[in-house]
Amino acid sequence: MAEFEDSITNLSINGMQGRMLYFKCQKPTDKEILMIYGHHASIERMKGFAEFMRKFGNVTICDLPGFGGMDSFYTINMPPTLENYADYLASFIKIKYKKKNFMIMPMSFSFLIATRMLQKYPQFLPQIDYIFGFVGFTHHEDIKLKKIYIRLAKLLAKVSSGKITSTIFRYTVLLPPVIIMSYLVVSRKNPKMRGAGFSELRRRIKAEIKLWHINDVRTRMKTILTMFSVDLCEYNQRIDHKVYNIYVKDDVYVDQYMTEQHMNVIYEGYVAVESKMAAHMPSIVATAEEAGQYIPPAVVDKLVK
Repeated sequence: MAEFEDSITNLSINGMQGRMLYFKCQKPTDKEILMIYGHHASIERMKGFAEFMRKFGNVTICDLPGFGGMDSFYTINMPPTLENYADYLASFIKIKYKKKNFMIMPMSFSFLIATRMLQKYPQFLPQIDYIFGFVGFTHHEDIKLKKIYIRLAKLLAKVSSGKITSTIFRYTVLLPPVIIMSYLVVSRKNPKMRGAGFSELRRRIKAEIKLWHINDVRTRMKTILTMFSVDLCEYNQRIDHKVYNIYVKDDVYVDQYMTEQHMNVIYEGYVAVESKMAAHMPSIVATAEEAGQYIPPAVVDKLVK
């Protein structure tokens, strides 16, 4: 744990302050792996994945504006649009990798960011050895929630995305007792909580509370609206690179069939690789061994080449 924490440094881009993890490979190598966490995450949540991936290369994880405790775009008077996130990621890559090759592994929401970035900045494509999507999607139709749930989520996000209303939401709905009660009520059905004993359930809920608190509420709500309206096919900007998308068979959020159709429109080639994960993303992946169960052998084969 100490080595992991010592590998986290401060990050400053475009006037925003955040953090970056740079975890050196367990053996000398020039392989570089850029992991980008999703909508409800932090560098610490990625610890198990980072420890597993460092077996194959040097691992970098950067904070995203408004997530993981990083300053939001609002601190520099900019909205958290997909375009701004794409520009931010491009800036990070220019600073971090310059002319070096790397593999990129964006997860869930960040797959939208990475895809839009590659559409806008195709000059990075020759540097990218592999694109490994992790439960990625590119179109709002890829989300398979019931329409009533989508309408409610959009309504809540729209109402709570204002400067004042997001603050009210943070100090009412996101109070620890409210979060605890909410997860306890759905613990038997929620994929992240289902099957956990009392002590494990308590640990998972504690991790969830932290994630709800460190991520900027206003940014979260605006990006929820983005996910429910996004269409990266509309730009007609094809990415001349193959993508390997790690998917979950029983994912309650993403429709694999629709995802494949849309990704084939955008990417030169699409390969679906099934993961053993039981949920869209687990609540806690504490060890490299646990993370290794979620990375399919087909992806490991690419990583070792």
